Amino acid sequence: MKVAVFSTKPYDKESLRHYDTPELDLEFFEVPLNISTAHYAQDFEVVSAFVNDDLGEATLERLANGGTKLIALRCAGFNQVDLKAAASLGIKVVRVPAYSPYAVAEHTIGLMLALSRKLYKAYNRVREGNFSLNGLLGFDFYGKTVGIIGAGKIGLLVAERMKAFGCHVLVYDPFLCKTCVEQGFRQVTLEELFTESHIISLHCPLTPETHRMINEQTINQMRNGVMLINTGRGALIDTKALIRALKTRKVGYVGLDVYEEEGALFFDDHSNDIIQDDQFERLLGFPNVLVTGHQAYFTYEALEHISETTVENILAFVNQQPLENEVKAS
Repeated sequence: MKVAVFSTKPYDKESLRHYDTPELDLEFFEVPLNISTAHYAQDFEVVSAFVNDDLGEATLERLANGGTKLIALRCAGFNQVDLKAAASLGIKVVRVPAYSPYAVAEHTIGLMLALSRKLYKAYNRVREGNFSLNGLLGFDFYGKTVGIIGAGKIGLLVAERMKAFGCHVLVYDPFLCKTCVEQGFRQVTLEELFTESHIISLHCPLTPETHRMINEQTINQMRNGVMLINTGRGALIDTKALIRALKTRKVGYVGLDVYEEEGALFFDDHSNDIIQDDQFERLLGFPNVLVTGHQAYFTYEALEHISETTVENILAFVNQQPLENEVKAS
Protein backbone atom coordinates (compact mmCIF):
# COMPACT_ATOMS: atom_id res chain seq x y z
CA MET A 1 0.00 0.00 0.00
CA LYS A 2 1.25 3.50 -0.89
CA VAL A 3 2.01 5.76 2.07
CA ALA A 4 2.74 9.49 1.70
CA VAL A 5 4.96 10.64 4.57
CA PHE A 6 4.96 14.42 5.06
CA SER A 7 7.25 16.76 7.03
CA THR A 8 10.13 14.34 6.83
CA LYS A 9 13.72 15.07 7.75
CA PRO A 10 16.70 12.76 7.12
CA TYR A 11 16.38 11.29 10.62
CA ASP A 12 12.69 10.48 10.01
CA LYS A 13 13.49 8.63 6.79
CA GLU A 14 16.31 6.65 8.38
CA SER A 15 14.22 5.67 11.36
CA LEU A 16 11.11 4.70 9.37
CA ARG A 17 13.15 2.60 6.97
CA HIS A 18 14.21 0.42 9.91
CA TYR A 19 10.61 -0.77 10.08
CA ASP A 20 9.78 -0.76 6.36
CA THR A 21 7.96 -3.87 5.13
CA PRO A 22 7.08 -5.24 1.67
CA GLU A 23 3.43 -4.43 2.40
CA LEU A 24 4.13 -0.69 2.49
CA ASP A 25 5.49 1.60 -0.21
CA LEU A 26 6.71 4.68 1.68
CA GLU A 27 7.20 7.89 -0.29
CA PHE A 28 8.76 10.79 1.61
CA PHE A 29 7.90 14.47 1.22
CA GLU A 30 9.91 17.12 3.04
CA VAL A 31 7.13 19.69 2.72
CA PRO A 32 4.58 20.08 5.51
CA LEU A 33 1.07 18.85 4.86
CA ASN A 34 -1.52 21.55 4.27
CA ILE A 35 -4.13 22.59 1.70
CA SER A 36 -1.40 23.64 -0.76
CA THR A 37 0.59 20.39 -0.56
CA ALA A 38 -2.20 17.85 -0.16
CA HIS A 39 -2.14 17.17 -3.91
CA TYR A 40 1.11 15.24 -3.40
CA ALA A 41 -0.99 12.58 -1.68
CA GLN A 42 -3.17 11.94 -4.73
CA ASP A 43 -3.86 8.18 -4.95
CA PHE A 44 -2.18 7.50 -1.58
CA GLU A 45 -4.56 5.56 0.66
CA VAL A 46 -2.45 6.34 3.74
CA VAL A 47 -0.91 9.66 4.75
CA SER A 48 1.53 10.09 7.63
CA ALA A 49 1.70 13.55 9.20
CA PHE A 50 3.60 15.28 11.97
CA VAL A 51 2.84 17.67 14.81
CA ASN A 52 2.61 20.97 12.90
CA ASP A 53 0.91 19.70 9.75
CA ASP A 54 -2.46 21.28 8.94
CA LEU A 55 -5.20 18.67 8.96
CA GLY A 56 -8.14 21.00 8.99
CA GLU A 57 -11.34 20.39 7.06
CA ALA A 58 -10.10 21.84 3.76
CA THR A 59 -6.94 19.71 3.75
CA LEU A 60 -8.87 16.60 4.74
CA GLU A 61 -11.39 17.15 1.93
CA ARG A 62 -8.60 17.32 -0.61
CA LEU A 63 -7.01 14.17 0.82
CA ALA A 64 -10.33 12.34 0.76
CA ASN A 65 -10.91 13.33 -2.85
CA GLY A 66 -7.49 11.85 -3.63
CA GLY A 67 -8.38 8.52 -2.06
CA THR A 68 -6.88 8.84 1.44
CA LYS A 69 -8.50 6.57 4.03
CA LEU A 70 -6.04 6.78 6.95
CA ILE A 71 -4.06 9.54 8.64
CA ALA A 72 -1.16 8.06 10.63
CA LEU A 73 0.15 10.75 12.96
CA ARG A 74 3.76 10.46 14.08
CA CYS A 75 3.03 12.26 17.34
CA ALA A 76 0.87 11.98 20.43
CA GLY A 77 -1.09 15.21 20.05
CA PHE A 78 -3.96 15.44 17.58
CA ASN A 79 -5.20 19.01 18.10
CA GLN A 80 -4.08 19.79 14.52
CA VAL A 81 -6.70 17.37 13.15
CA ASP A 82 -10.37 18.20 12.58
CA LEU A 83 -11.62 14.85 13.84
CA LYS A 84 -15.27 15.57 13.05
CA ALA A 85 -14.41 16.39 9.44
CA ALA A 86 -12.24 13.28 9.21
CA ALA A 87 -15.08 11.08 10.45
CA SER A 88 -17.59 12.61 8.02
CA LEU A 89 -15.14 12.03 5.14
CA GLY A 90 -14.53 8.41 6.10
CA ILE A 91 -10.91 8.99 7.12
CA LYS A 92 -9.60 7.19 10.18
CA VAL A 93 -6.92 8.80 12.37
CA VAL A 94 -4.30 6.98 14.43
CA ARG A 95 -1.48 8.36 16.54
CA VAL A 96 1.56 7.43 18.62
CA PRO A 97 0.17 7.82 22.15
CA ALA A 98 3.53 7.56 23.94
CA TYR A 99 6.96 7.42 22.35
CA SER A 100 9.44 8.32 25.09
CA PRO A 101 7.98 10.15 28.05
CA TYR A 102 11.48 9.95 29.55
CA ALA A 103 12.90 12.07 26.72
CA VAL A 104 10.43 14.91 27.28
CA ALA A 105 10.67 14.70 31.08
CA GLU A 106 14.47 14.84 30.99
CA HIS A 107 14.46 17.80 28.57
CA THR A 108 12.03 19.57 30.90
CA ILE A 109 14.42 19.14 33.83
CA GLY A 110 17.26 20.30 31.58
CA LEU A 111 15.45 23.57 30.84
CA MET A 112 14.81 24.12 34.54
CA LEU A 113 18.47 23.56 35.45
CA ALA A 114 19.80 25.66 32.58
CA LEU A 115 17.56 28.56 33.62
CA SER A 116 18.06 28.32 37.37
CA ARG A 117 21.87 28.18 37.07
CA LYS A 118 22.15 30.30 33.89
CA LEU A 119 24.19 27.59 32.18
CA TYR A 120 23.67 29.05 28.71
CA LYS A 121 25.18 32.37 29.83
CA ALA A 122 28.07 30.69 31.64
CA TYR A 123 28.91 28.58 28.57
CA ASN A 124 29.22 31.63 26.32
CA ARG A 125 31.19 33.63 28.90
CA VAL A 126 33.82 30.96 29.48
CA ARG A 127 34.33 30.48 25.73
CA GLU A 128 35.20 34.17 25.58
CA GLY A 129 37.61 33.90 28.52
CA ASN A 130 35.23 35.64 30.94
CA PHE A 131 35.16 33.80 34.27
CA SER A 132 33.26 36.43 36.23
CA LEU A 133 30.31 35.11 38.25
CA ASN A 134 28.46 38.43 38.26
CA GLY A 135 24.92 37.93 36.97
CA LEU A 136 25.05 34.13 37.26
CA LEU A 137 23.53 33.78 40.73
CA GLY A 138 21.12 30.85 40.76
CA PHE A 139 18.85 29.15 43.28
CA ASP A 140 18.50 25.72 44.87
CA PHE A 141 15.66 23.46 43.81
CA TYR A 142 15.68 21.92 47.27
CA GLY A 143 12.68 23.04 49.30
CA LYS A 144 10.97 24.78 46.40
CA THR A 145 7.39 24.05 45.37
CA VAL A 146 6.92 22.70 41.84
CA GLY A 147 3.52 22.68 40.15
CA ILE A 148 2.88 20.08 37.47
CA ILE A 149 -0.12 20.69 35.22
CA GLY A 150 -1.20 17.37 33.73
CA ALA A 151 -0.82 14.02 35.49
CA GLY A 152 -0.01 11.94 32.41
CA LYS A 153 3.15 9.88 32.00
CA ILE A 154 5.40 12.85 31.26
CA GLY A 155 4.02 15.03 34.04
CA LEU A 156 4.41 12.29 36.63
CA LEU A 157 7.97 11.53 35.50
CA VAL A 158 8.86 15.21 35.97
CA ALA A 159 7.16 15.14 39.37
CA GLU A 160 9.21 12.10 40.43
CA ARG A 161 12.46 13.78 39.41
CA MET A 162 11.63 17.05 41.13
CA LYS A 163 10.76 15.16 44.29
CA ALA A 164 14.23 13.59 44.11
CA PHE A 165 15.66 17.14 44.16
CA GLY A 166 13.85 17.70 47.46
CA CYS A 167 10.98 19.75 46.04
CA HIS A 168 7.40 19.86 47.26
CA VAL A 169 5.30 18.68 44.31
CA LEU A 170 1.79 19.88 43.51
CA VAL A 171 -0.19 18.32 40.67
CA TYR A 172 -3.26 19.59 38.86
CA ASP A 173 -5.34 17.27 36.72
CA PRO A 174 -9.11 17.31 36.14
CA PHE A 175 -9.20 13.61 37.00
CA LEU A 176 -8.31 11.92 40.28
CA CYS A 177 -4.65 10.86 40.21
CA LYS A 178 -4.16 7.67 42.22
CA THR A 179 -0.44 7.64 41.42
CA CYS A 180 -0.12 11.11 42.97
CA VAL A 181 -1.48 9.78 46.26
CA GLU A 182 0.82 6.75 46.14
CA GLN A 183 3.93 8.86 45.49
CA GLY A 184 3.11 11.65 47.88
CA PHE A 185 2.28 14.36 45.36
CA ARG A 186 -0.47 16.69 46.49
CA GLN A 187 -3.28 17.05 43.95
CA VAL A 188 -4.64 20.58 44.12
CA THR A 189 -6.85 23.03 42.30
CA LEU A 190 -5.34 25.04 39.48
CA GLU A 191 -5.63 28.27 41.47
CA GLU A 192 -3.78 26.72 44.41
CA LEU A 193 -1.04 25.47 42.12
CA PHE A 194 -0.60 28.91 40.57
CA THR A 195 -0.49 30.60 43.99
CA GLU A 196 2.00 28.28 45.70
CA SER A 197 4.44 27.14 43.00
CA HIS A 198 7.94 28.54 42.47
CA ILE A 199 8.19 26.50 39.25
CA ILE A 200 5.26 25.59 36.98
CA SER A 201 5.61 22.99 34.22
CA LEU A 202 2.96 22.32 31.57
CA HIS A 203 2.24 18.73 30.50
CA CYS A 204 -1.39 18.76 29.42
CA PRO A 205 -2.95 18.32 25.97
CA LEU A 206 -4.16 21.30 23.97
CA THR A 207 -7.94 21.39 24.10
CA PRO A 208 -10.50 24.22 23.99
CA GLU A 209 -10.39 24.16 27.81
CA THR A 210 -6.59 24.45 28.06
CA HIS A 211 -6.05 26.86 25.15
CA ARG A 212 -4.06 29.82 26.55
CA MET A 213 -4.60 28.62 30.10
CA ILE A 214 -1.52 30.68 30.98
CA ASN A 215 -2.83 34.17 30.41
CA GLU A 216 -2.83 37.57 32.09
CA GLN A 217 -5.41 36.52 34.68
CA THR A 218 -3.69 33.27 35.68
CA ILE A 219 -0.20 34.82 35.64
CA ASN A 220 -1.42 37.44 38.12
CA GLN A 221 -2.25 34.59 40.52
CA MET A 222 1.36 33.36 40.50
CA ARG A 223 4.31 34.14 42.75
CA ASN A 224 6.53 37.01 41.71
CA GLY A 225 9.55 35.64 39.82
CA VAL A 226 7.89 32.32 38.98
CA MET A 227 9.59 29.96 36.53
CA LEU A 228 7.37 28.76 33.66
CA ILE A 229 8.28 25.69 31.59
CA ASN A 230 6.34 24.50 28.56
CA THR A 231 7.24 21.27 26.77
CA GLY A 232 3.59 20.50 26.03
CA ARG A 233 1.86 22.56 23.36
CA GLY A 234 2.65 26.14 22.39
CA ALA A 235 -0.90 27.48 22.55
CA LEU A 236 -1.18 26.62 26.24
CA ILE A 237 0.44 30.03 26.78
CA ASP A 238 -0.80 33.44 25.65
CA THR A 239 2.47 34.83 24.28
CA LYS A 240 1.46 38.49 24.55
CA ALA A 241 0.55 38.05 28.21
CA LEU A 242 3.82 36.22 28.83
CA ILE A 243 5.86 39.06 27.29
CA ARG A 244 4.07 41.62 29.46
CA ALA A 245 4.77 39.52 32.55
CA LEU A 246 8.46 39.20 31.63
CA LYS A 247 8.74 42.97 31.19
CA THR A 248 7.28 43.60 34.68
CA ARG A 249 9.39 40.72 36.14
CA LYS A 250 6.26 38.98 37.37
CA VAL A 251 7.65 35.95 35.53
CA GLY A 252 11.31 35.44 36.36
CA TYR A 253 12.28 32.53 34.10
CA VAL A 254 10.79 30.97 30.99
CA GLY A 255 11.76 27.71 29.28
CA LEU A 256 9.93 26.88 26.05
CA ASP A 257 10.31 23.91 23.76
CA VAL A 258 7.06 24.81 22.00
CA TYR A 259 5.54 28.06 20.77
CA GLU A 260 2.00 28.85 19.68
CA GLU A 261 3.09 30.05 16.21
CA GLU A 262 5.92 27.55 15.78
CA GLY A 263 4.58 26.02 12.58
CA ALA A 264 6.31 28.59 10.38
CA LEU A 265 9.61 28.34 12.24
CA PHE A 266 10.45 25.08 13.93
CA PHE A 267 12.20 22.08 12.32
CA ASP A 268 13.84 24.25 9.61
CA ASP A 269 17.01 26.34 9.34
CA HIS A 270 16.19 30.07 9.39
CA SER A 271 19.69 31.24 10.33
CA ASN A 272 19.98 33.28 7.12
CA ASP A 273 16.41 34.59 7.22
CA ILE A 274 14.90 37.67 8.78
CA ILE A 275 12.29 36.16 11.09
CA GLN A 276 9.01 38.00 10.64
CA ASP A 277 7.42 36.91 13.93
CA ASP A 278 7.92 39.96 16.15
CA GLN A 279 6.55 38.25 19.25
CA PHE A 280 9.01 35.38 18.93
CA GLU A 281 11.90 37.77 18.38
CA ARG A 282 10.83 39.73 21.47
CA LEU A 283 10.87 36.53 23.53
CA LEU A 284 14.40 35.76 22.37
CA GLY A 285 15.48 39.23 23.49
CA PHE A 286 14.92 38.49 27.18
CA PRO A 287 18.01 37.23 29.06
CA ASN A 288 15.86 34.97 31.26
CA VAL A 289 14.13 33.12 28.40
CA LEU A 290 15.45 29.87 26.96
CA VAL A 291 13.84 28.46 23.81
CA THR A 292 14.53 25.13 22.12
CA GLY A 293 12.98 24.12 18.80
CA HIS A 294 10.53 21.36 19.77
CA GLN A 295 13.37 18.95 20.50
CA ALA A 296 12.22 17.56 23.85
CA TYR A 297 11.08 14.33 22.18
CA PHE A 298 14.22 14.08 20.05
CA THR A 299 16.15 11.05 21.25
CA TYR A 300 17.19 7.92 19.40
CA GLU A 301 14.82 5.82 21.52
CA ALA A 302 11.87 8.10 20.86
CA LEU A 303 12.41 8.18 17.09
CA GLU A 304 12.62 4.40 16.97
CA HIS A 305 9.41 4.01 18.94
CA ILE A 306 7.57 6.61 16.84
CA SER A 307 8.53 4.80 13.65
CA GLU A 308 7.72 1.36 15.02
CA THR A 309 4.29 2.40 16.29
CA THR A 310 3.49 4.34 13.10
CA VAL A 311 4.24 1.31 10.92
CA GLU A 312 2.27 -0.97 13.27
CA ASN A 313 -0.70 1.41 13.09
CA ILE A 314 -0.62 1.39 9.28
CA LEU A 315 -0.22 -2.39 9.07
CA ALA A 316 -3.21 -2.85 11.37
CA PHE A 317 -5.26 -0.76 8.93
CA VAL A 318 -3.92 -2.64 5.89
CA ASN A 319 -4.70 -6.01 7.47
CA GLN A 320 -8.12 -4.83 8.71
CA GLN A 321 -7.18 -5.35 12.35
CA PRO A 322 -8.45 -3.26 15.29
CA LEU A 323 -6.86 0.20 15.38
CA GLU A 324 -5.71 0.34 18.99
CA ASN A 325 -4.35 3.88 18.65
CA GLU A 326 -7.28 5.39 16.79
CA VAL A 327 -8.57 8.80 17.89
CA LYS A 328 -12.13 9.92 17.28
CA ALA A 329 -14.18 13.04 17.74
CA SER A 330 -15.71 13.19 21.20
